[in-house]
Amino acid sequence: MKYLRLWIALGVVIAASFAVLGYYGWDLYRQAPPVPGRVVTSDGQVVLTGQEIKDGQNVWQSMGGQEVGTIWGHGSYVAPDWSADWLHRVATWLVEHWAADEYGRPFDELDDEAQAALQARLRRELRTNTYDPETGDLIVSSLRAEAIAAVGDHYAALFGDDPDLHDLRDAYAIPANSLKTPERREQLNAFFFWASWACATNRPGGEVTYTNNWPAEELIANRPSGALVVWSVLSFVLLLAGIGALAWYFAAERHRGDEYHEPPGADPLLALRPTPSMRATLKFFWVVAALLVAQVGLGAVTAHYGVEGSGFYGFPLAEWLPYSVTRTWHQQLGIFWIATAWLATGLFMAPAVSGHEPRFQRAGVNFLFVSLLIIVVGSMAGQWLAVQQRLGLEANFWFGHQGYEYVDLGRFWQLFLTVGLFLWLFLMARAIWPAFRQPGDHKHLLGLFLLASAAIPIFYVPGLMWHRQTNLAIAEYWRWWVVHLWVEGFFEVFATVVIAFLFTRMGLLRTTTATAAVLFATTIFLSGGIIGTFHHLYFTGTPTAILALGSVFSALEVVPLVLIGFEAYENLTLSQARPWVSAYRWPIYFFVAVAFWNLVGAGLFGFLINPPIALYYMQGLNTTPVHGHTALFGVYGMLGIGLMLFCLKGLTLRREWKTGALSFAFWTINIGLALMVLLSVLPVGLLQTWASVEHGMWYARSAEFMQTDLMNTLRWLRVVGDTIFATGVVALGWFVLGLRFGWSTRSEPDAVARAYPEQAEALSAR
Repeated sequence: MKYLRLWIALGVVIAASFAVLGYYGWDLYRQAPPVPGRVVTSDGQVVLTGQEIKDGQNVWQSMGGQEVGTIWGHGSYVAPDWSADWLHRVATWLVEHWAADEYGRPFDELDDEAQAALQARLRRELRTNTYDPETGDLIVSSLRAEAIAAVGDHYAALFGDDPDLHDLRDAYAIPANSLKTPERREQLNAFFFWASWACATNRPGGEVTYTNNWPAEELIANRPSGALVVWSVLSFVLLLAGIGALAWYFAAERHRGDEYHEPPGADPLLALRPTPSMRATLKFFWVVAALLVAQVGLGAVTAHYGVEGSGFYGFPLAEWLPYSVTRTWHQQLGIFWIATAWLATGLFMAPAVSGHEPRFQRAGVNFLFVSLLIIVVGSMAGQWLAVQQRLGLEANFWFGHQGYEYVDLGRFWQLFLTVGLFLWLFLMARAIWPAFRQPGDHKHLLGLFLLASAAIPIFYVPGLMWHRQTNLAIAEYWRWWVVHLWVEGFFEVFATVVIAFLFTRMGLLRTTTATAAVLFATTIFLSGGIIGTFHHLYFTGTPTAILALGSVFSALEVVPLVLIGFEAYENLTLSQARPWVSAYRWPIYFFVAVAFWNLVGAGLFGFLINPPIALYYMQGLNTTPVHGHTALFGVYGMLGIGLMLFCLKGLTLRREWKTGALSFAFWTINIGLALMVLLSVLPVGLLQTWASVEHGMWYARSAEFMQTDLMNTLRWLRVVGDTIFATGVVALGWFVLGLRFGWSTRSEPDAVARAYPEQAEALSAR
């Protein structure tokens, strides 16, 4: 009964939040930017068709999609935002045409009155919604059709092999002949037109565009709307109110105090005998270390393409591994190794908690391991074939590159991974279920553990909700269910529960205290985190209500992070509770790093870009990877490493670790990550933001701005942090490899093993 109110609060938060998420998702289906059946001139000439737009979306996906520039601000950061770039080029073409035709001079040389008159005409031309829902036709003027054709010629040359655009392709890290046929280039142009049309055209009966006036484009008066500014201010107010309320509650709870808990005098985990399935998880952690090293290597190549778009220090690497491939693999391997570390930890802990090894559990773990390898290798091969344009559009959807950041793998591999995740849940549940029949206060924590575990496969399923030619606005809605709710949401819950489990099994925390704390923390986090998904969708063709909800609840996401320092302090305190805990010092230190980067990466850098007024100018700039690197690797990556080390301590022989390489890895990874951000990525992002405010998104992402000497210098400075970081990752891989071959352990038993000599001897005999 003492947990009843906490469980009710958690249930109410989850039910109410998903009701809101579902309702506005349904609303998005009704109000998404329509794909016209035809784009026609006022005299009936067909400019392009809706099928060409849909096929063009698939062409864009096949060449890497969001891994080659951005659409509506989502994607990669070397090439332009194609929707903003196309819009600016069409707008510029039209005003220059009118200026030359009527004044005989370039637009910039006209006086203010003449410029204002032409801009007013341009706004009427581009912002007026001429889509007819009854016929499905979008009507444009003959002159606008000429502008569409002219801009289309530029993009056809860019994605072809026009030698005049060699330098521009190099600046964008796009190889020549990225699209090998004129048909595919025409289809891509149709999709780019539609994406920019949604940015420029007012919603029916409204004064803002389908993308809430994003991107900033002064030529057509794309500026922040009143709603955007008001909800930004309210998000700041609610953030302060939430911080105050949580601080008051935290102080009140601390004042009441808790019973003193005496940690055990020796490590209770040494007495645990690893079961066959627990020992079978060891190979998962070797793969984790290998994928981590590979991911960092690909990250170095990807970052270098920012300064040398067609090669790697003179070697023409882009001919075989272009930017879109290395960035895809870099991000995908990051998800794979982090998820593998966490899933393997669950498979290790389930029999440890229950003391029960189900029949064929080891076979199931081994089958899951083989499946993982097939998914990794198969999906990466399919993505390479897709970018090389060796797959048809339908085959690309199933086996190649879906083009959506973080869920790039083809639909077949998505389905395969979904089945694998449910198999993992089954293996976890059958191993842990007997623990519910055991007496004690642990059942609520076990329930949370199973709930968090079930959420992992369940919230990967939304990645299957879009289809090959689903409207981009709707596909983005479901994509962020996966990226935000799966990666940023319920993995966070799983992590919180797993850490609590570890510390309670070690006797460092009381089960009752840990259970109450985890229930409360989960409720607070999800109260903002679920609806906070909308902060990714401000400008992706969604109605204004989503902007309002996203701004408010994303501010509430930050509230629990302001007290994260207490978590770090408590973890440090636990690491010093008893001499035997020193054997787990480095896994606990990585948990401390998780708390630090949660505050800095998820909290500070996350809220830097979360308010609508901030994201209006920052979306699609390098301020986003500042948050991405420090939150994804800093929080989830550090946690994955900590969990891996904890399990390896239990799975390897009870010999004392030589922690020199591990200590070096810990400090260099953290210092390198900080320097990568502070010396390079953050300054680049802030300068881009300044340019976006002053001139517009198109300029902040243009080669003209990004290839200046200052920006190149800042990108080169990333080498400092990247090198330190990569050295630490290699040291970590060397240490993990040494646990297998002996150079990371000493011959004599450690202090923990000396406390349990009989168990240590039995373990060594095995």
